[in-house]
Amino acid sequence: MSATAEKGSSGTKTPADFLKSIRGRPVVVKLNSGVDYRGILACLDGYMNIAMEQTEEYVNGQLKNKYGDAFIRGNNVLYISTSKRTLAEGA
Repeated sequence: MSATAEKGSSGTKTPADFLKSIRGRPVVVKLNSGVDYRGILACLDGYMNIAMEQTEEYVNGQLKNKYGDAFIRGNNVLYISTSKRTLAEGA
């Protein structure tokens, strides 16, 4: 059996599987500085460089700016989380 078939049968998901599954969905990206970016995950690479669409910037929980597209360098990323609510719902 291949490693892929064994991994699929065990039901475990890797972080790479998670990141592939959330592409095109709303996410929250928290930076090391504490700033949050919320938007649609367009793509990312192996260095965690992130491209987002319909991006909103939150500082201390307050909406500060809206961007069409945003590019975030991977070394600034603390974590990526799926958003539990739609962007239109607000805070």
